[in-house]
Amino acid sequence: MAIDRDTARKVAHLARIRVDEAGLDALAAELSGILGFVEELDELDVTGVEPMTSVTPMALKRRADVVTEGENAARILANAPDAREGFFAVPKVVE
Repeated sequence: MAIDRDTARKVAHLARIRVDEAGLDALAAELSGILGFVEELDELDVTGVEPMTSVTPMALKRRADVVTEGENAARILANAPDAREGFFAVPKVVE
C-alpha cells in the first residue's frame, strides 16, 4: 500500500507533528515502508501459535482478594505531595 502526500499530511496533522511541504514525500515513503513491512507479516503462517505478551513466559503476581476494615487514609495520604482535609489535593485543570 502506497501512501501519498495528502495522506502523509493528514497523518502528520493527526499525530500533531509539523512537517514541511518538502518533507511530506519523505514521510510518505517512510509510512509506505512501514505498511509494506506489516503486509509482509501477513504472509506468515501462524496457525497454532498462541498470542503472547512477552518473549519470556511470565505470570502476573496475584494477591488474595480480602476485605479489610479500611482505616488506612492517614497512611495513604502520607505519600501524597499535597493532602487537605483527608483528601488528595490536585491542581485545578478547568478554568
